Amino acid sequence: MKKNLFKIALASAVLASTATISHAHNHGHSHHGMAAPKTNIVEAAVATPDLSTLVTAVKAAGLVDTLASPGPFTVFAPTNAAFGKLPAGTVETLVKPENKGTLTTVLTYHVVAGTFDSKAIAAAIKSGNGKATLTTVQGQKLTASMYGDKLIVTDAKGGKSTVALADLRQKNGVVHVIDSVLMP
Repeated sequence: MKKNLFKIALASAVLASTATISHAHNHGHSHHGMAAPKTNIVEAAVATPDLSTLVTAVKAAGLVDTLASPGPFTVFAPTNAAFGKLPAGTVETLVKPENKGTLTTVLTYHVVAGTFDSKAIAAAIKSGNGKATLTTVQGQKLTASMYGDKLIVTDAKGGKSTVALADLRQKNGVVHVIDSVLMP
């Protein structure tokens, strides 16, 4: 289960960082000795109980087909506890049909086009003098940085989320599980 959480988190990161750190990906990462993942980002999230709130939100936003497509994507996947940090009633309000646009905006802010594993993000942070800017599929930016050995993602409002599990590889990208919801 931890391996699936890690893959989900990594996929979110890749989606958020594709535009800015695509050059880091071209430094060549070997995948020798690793079995190819059999699940896509959505299938892995569905199989991970701690991501059930995210799955509910993805379904309500109509993003299942997109995140199950070939991608590739990097997804920063908030845990149920991350959603629990939001003000009371926020999730229940966002998943209502009349709020689909807002929900889609929030969810696509957690996705970066391309596959950016933690090594690619770390390389971009190093070459960016401590920060890497990631452009999400939503269109706004996330900032990645390191705090000790922890990968931190900062949203447009200054909110910080720590990557709890990184590099959860899926057949259509990578997932990084995070401990807070990112807000555009």
